[in-house]
Amino acid sequence: DGNSRVLSVLLAAAGLAVLAICWYLSVVLGRGGVAGAKRYPPAVGTVFHQVYHLRRLHDYYTDLFREHMTFRLLSPGRGQIYTSDPAVVEHILKTNFSNYGKGESNYENTSDLFGDGIFAVDGDKWKQQRKIASYDFSTRALRDFSGGVFNKNAAKLAHIVSDNAAAKQPMDFQALLMKATMDSIFTIAFGLDLNTLSGEAADEGSRFAAAFDDASEFILLRFVNAFWKVSRFLNVGAEAALRHRIKVVDEFAYKHIRARADEMSAGKAHDAVTNESKCDLLSRFIQATTSDSGEVDYKYLRDIIMNIVIAGKDTTAGALARFLYMMCKHPEVQEKISEEAREAADAGEAASIDDFSQSLTDEALNKMHYLHAALTETLRVYPSVPLDNKECFSDDVLPNGFSVGKGDMVFYAPYAMGRMERLWGEDAQVFRPERWLDEHGVFQPESPFKFTAFQAGPRICLGKEFAYWQMKIFAAVLLRFFVLALRDKDASVNYRTMITLYIEQGLHLTAVAR
Repeated sequence: DGNSRVLSVLLAAAGLAVLAICWYLSVVLGRGGVAGAKRYPPAVGTVFHQVYHLRRLHDYYTDLFREHMTFRLLSPGRGQIYTSDPAVVEHILKTNFSNYGKGESNYENTSDLFGDGIFAVDGDKWKQQRKIASYDFSTRALRDFSGGVFNKNAAKLAHIVSDNAAAKQPMDFQALLMKATMDSIFTIAFGLDLNTLSGEAADEGSRFAAAFDDASEFILLRFVNAFWKVSRFLNVGAEAALRHRIKVVDEFAYKHIRARADEMSAGKAHDAVTNESKCDLLSRFIQATTSDSGEVDYKYLRDIIMNIVIAGKDTTAGALARFLYMMCKHPEVQEKISEEAREAADAGEAASIDDFSQSLTDEALNKMHYLHAALTETLRVYPSVPLDNKECFSDDVLPNGFSVGKGDMVFYAPYAMGRMERLWGEDAQVFRPERWLDEHGVFQPESPFKFTAFQAGPRICLGKEFAYWQMKIFAAVLLRFFVLALRDKDASVNYRTMITLYIEQGLHLTAVAR
């Protein structure tokens, strides 16, 4: 409405005035004199440039990184430093880990959705959750339970694709993958199958999934909008919408957490570890965190579980969608993977979708080096989380000699780093899975500080192997039974700027049975 537009103009004008002062001070101090021996990265723009380039934000960063490995964007208050230098990434994620963390600013930006979960906190809270989650992710029971979920949902997805292929109907594979991964991670986390993939989800589950996606986008906007707190105070725009979406998410989450806790306290789930239906993470966390008096901290459980859902849903679905897009752009790679899946699974040419999916054991998946390389190559150029940041807790000097002040934010950019010729050679823009294989065709990993799709150091993604496991199962099943192609070969496939790399307008493909 008119008042909102006037308010937006006034806020923009005030912001530009503040930034003009920041720019002037930066130039004066950057010339030496007062600043003395301290060196700061070159200032190449302001936070308002991010808003202007929002629809192509990660490509905007990439363009800047081609000129400067490390740079600043000026903003009121704390400094913002951006880097694509692996040495700096290693410094903040490992070498000087204790001096860099999520910090108060990150917590403020994300806590409405992440709460006090592992992705939003530091210190003892992070250590405690990391310890519990690390143990659970290493158990054979959870791995077996998860494997069964992945196999079942991959087959379910393939049957849906088969029906549409027979009817010669194109499909939005990103939407299908989002539903499949939501069903998978929800079953693993909550012990509840939302059944969104089959279209039989209850209205409540559908509302939760939609609210969850919207909340993720609104949270990201806080990182590029210097005045989001004003909008929150006035309860207007994206902040008003976020408040409503969080309410939907919380009502759904608390309802199911309380139901599971009540079920377990009533003695209906004493076999939670051995009974497949109770191998979910929520049951395990309730057992691990319930006090001797039987008191359950519902907020703590909500935050732990929601962070796992955030980690396991959008990231895996986004990576798989981009992988299928690259398969359509490179049909020769698609054929190689289809053949590798046939040979590794050894299920026979006449195997059904269900039988083939069940044949994808650990042993079979470990043989699929080319598929692993193709997925990793996809993540190099299309990382699920294209930008990440840490807050500096005390003054520091980076390996490149640039100073960082207490409270400054240091961003590293997996999306841009995957496109840097200085890191990957002259063919950095080329999709080439072979770059990950040795002369014997065996997968060879790169430094996690160069290939940063899964973070690195003490905060490296706990679910990395689970993510590869799920992606390989889904990819092997789909490419074993179908030839995929873009519905419109000339259509551009762009991203929607969110926390994760989401394809705007979806990924519309056709499928032909092999």
